[in-house]
Amino acid sequence: MRIRQGDSLELTYCANIHPGETLNEVEENLRTYATAVKKQVAPDASMGIGLRLSNRAAEELIGNEARLDGFCSLLENRGLYAFTINGFPYGNFHRQRVKDEVYKPDWRTAERRIYTERLAKILARLLPDGVEGSISTSPISYKPWLENRDARDDALRAGAGHLAEIAFRLFEQRERSGQLIHIGIEPEPDCLIENTAETVSFFEEWLWTHGASRLAQGHGLTFTRAEDILREHIRLCYDTCHFAVEFESPREALSAFERAGVRISKIQISAALRVPLEKPDAADRQTARNELAEALEPFAESTYLHQVVARSEDGTLHRYRDLPDALPCLMSEEAEEWRIHYHVPVFIDRFPHFYSTQKDITATLAQVLRDASCPHLEIETYTWEVLPDPLKTDIVSCIVREYAWVMDCLEKAG
Repeated sequence: MRIRQGDSLELTYCANIHPGETLNEVEENLRTYATAVKKQVAPDASMGIGLRLSNRAAEELIGNEARLDGFCSLLENRGLYAFTINGFPYGNFHRQRVKDEVYKPDWRTAERRIYTERLAKILARLLPDGVEGSISTSPISYKPWLENRDARDDALRAGAGHLAEIAFRLFEQRERSGQLIHIGIEPEPDCLIENTAETVSFFEEWLWTHGASRLAQGHGLTFTRAEDILREHIRLCYDTCHFAVEFESPREALSAFERAGVRISKIQISAALRVPLEKPDAADRQTARNELAEALEPFAESTYLHQVVARSEDGTLHRYRDLPDALPCLMSEEAEEWRIHYHVPVFIDRFPHFYSTQKDITATLAQVLRDASCPHLEIETYTWEVLPDPLKTDIVSCIVREYAWVMDCLEKAG
């Protein structure tokens, strides 16, 4: 929904919260949950929705004009509209082990490009007049799959090539219809692009060079024109949880992207766990760490990856692939703080024994409003079903509460 009259800034929540891989399941979630949220959040206006369509659901839509028309009518009749799609998870995303499967297929493959192209064609049909569209996607590949620097360079080269091809399709689509749709690469811990430096490096050293050369040669464009197309249609999805886990300052990161000319496609509003590691006396250390491990244990669940980044007093970072890998090391851990990739409700700042990275959200929103640097905001707490039991409440009420908290932040920042 529009934040203010006359403002192009859109706010939504991401429907990847709701389990559903088939088109029927997606439609039922819209009828049940999105409609209920709208009644409380935007009773007198249309409400934007952040869609999540698996490849299966996208195939059901893109090959059936009648079904796509029906989907458009469903949104319109419910007072909803779509302006952004979460195109990161390709397949199943709930109620089974996901872990590193969420990165498959990666941007080394044509499957990832074809899936993203399907989403772009669908979004082009759904976009209201005068509203630009965004699609978030995975950060090229997952580092543990790539054994050495050569393998990583090959993945970056392939990813740049596939992204160049989809950028040209989006450029052609805009030439025909006037609709602007951009892809947002979403850095994530342990992925091939996970922090500010790696993001800028990919855009400067791969996308705007190798990708632009491929685009120019393949479509008879000048290099400058090809680079302009890439800058317009391939951007960054800034997830506040992911950058907080990397101990990145929102102000410094966003300023670095602005200096480099990396544009923001959308901001995903999410919070990570922040765990200060006290240095108690030796006699109390075991008791304190046991209590902390007991408090963290319910978050070490089996569905999603919960990468852990530990920061030492000298600023060096040590990484654990998943929280279950990190917990056995807690007793001997000498770092001053852990950050854990676990999307917790954005309105919660404190938990017993640790905190969230909520302050990174407020800092990000303040800078985005000040700089007018991003058109789309998307609340993305997808972990409701796997949250520890004390945090599980009615999902509609929680989504509404997240909206209220974000709107309050925006009002204070504005």
